[in-house]
Amino acid sequence: MPRVAVPVTQISRAGVAPPTPTNGDATNHHSIPNNGRVILLVANAGESTPRTVTLRLPGVVDGQALTPKTVTVPASASRYIGPFPTDAYGSTLQVDVDHADLKLSAFGI
Repeated sequence: MPRVAVPVTQISRAGVAPPTPTNGDATNHHSIPNNGRVILLVANAGESTPRTVTLRLPGVVDGQALTPKTVTVPASASRYIGPFPTDAYGSTLQVDVDHADLKLSAFGI
């Protein structure tokens, strides 16, 4: 199946309402349109276990795949991550989650 799309909420000076987070899908994972000015909010709804989000790097160096960036989100906590330069992360950010406890929101700045 294709990755689950996470919509990007554009931040403005007029203000925006918080978006409804996208539930983590540890099977199909996620994709986010990326213009280099995207911030990802990852919330861990689990009350006792830290969870991991993995940001895929699509390139290769000397024939070797690049090591993905991983971020651990403590139990009942949130992390803002980004921005993601397009030359490293591409125009579509690929985000993997290790559990459905993770909730994703993306913001354009």
